[in-house]
Amino acid sequence: MIISIEYFFWLAGLVLLVTALLTFADKTHPRRLSTGLFWLLYALVFLIGDRIPPAIVGVAAVVMALIAGFGGVGQGKHDVLPEAERRESARRLGNKLFIPALLIPLVTVIGTVLFKDVKIAGLPLLDPKNVTFVSLGIGCIVALGAACWLTRDSVGQGMRESRRLTEALGWALVLPQMLAMLGLVFADAGVGKAVAHLTTAYIDMSLKLVAVMVYCVGMALFTVIMGNGFAAFPVMTGGVGVPVLVGMFHANPAVMAAIGMFSGYCGTLMTPMAANFNIVPAALLELDDKNAVIRAQVPTALAVLVANIALLYFLM
Repeated sequence: MIISIEYFFWLAGLVLLVTALLTFADKTHPRRLSTGLFWLLYALVFLIGDRIPPAIVGVAAVVMALIAGFGGVGQGKHDVLPEAERRESARRLGNKLFIPALLIPLVTVIGTVLFKDVKIAGLPLLDPKNVTFVSLGIGCIVALGAACWLTRDSVGQGMRESRRLTEALGWALVLPQMLAMLGLVFADAGVGKAVAHLTTAYIDMSLKLVAVMVYCVGMALFTVIMGNGFAAFPVMTGGVGVPVLVGMFHANPAVMAAIGMFSGYCGTLMTPMAANFNIVPAALLELDDKNAVIRAQVPTALAVLVANIALLYFLM
């Protein structure tokens, strides 16, 4: 293996480390020390997280949560070009501005499809277990180079812009990674078994419609709580999907799993915990109402959830 996914973890950690150092050096930042510490701890997780005891990583995660919870992650003041210069730059570049963004998926597809089996000296060129992610990382590097070439600017300016966007997103940037692990923690803690006990003890699961509603609505609700359908899936599928829908009603496991995940995505549309979908866009668009994205999505989410219940009932 020549290009490993680990290299991109280190690269992400390096970018976060530069963000932390720039924040520490910004004496005009209202929360310079706490914000810098937050991004420094996050950087260390990427850089040396696999080389330190898990308990230390856990302590770092708790410290980050405390910093964010007490409002310690702030945003500094960043110099931007005057409006006239920005408009002139946009006019000069025109549709070429889309080239770096389009290069990311293009390089990702090329790497995934054409280079997944390429070997040099008997070693795979791309990490065979993470071909798509490695190709995505290469695509981002290529896009950065293209952006610097088009704008005639430097990588250093790219790092400053990276810091500006990182601070604009704030602690929400970390939330998806933490929530992705929550499902495994819940599964190991036996939450799925507890859900199975509660549902069978207090709800009449002998009725097919009731069982389907509990599974689909439960997937949506757990996703609302966890902010991640992948985190909710092992809990509800282990607690209701497999023992009740498959075990009692002989549901098709593939249909049950697919519609169950889709029901979880309905919860994704309705929760601020799904930061990368709902809070991040509001922050990037600088909306006054941080929940504007969620408010717009709730009617669609509820309608799709009802449709999922009907589909699972008739198709399973």
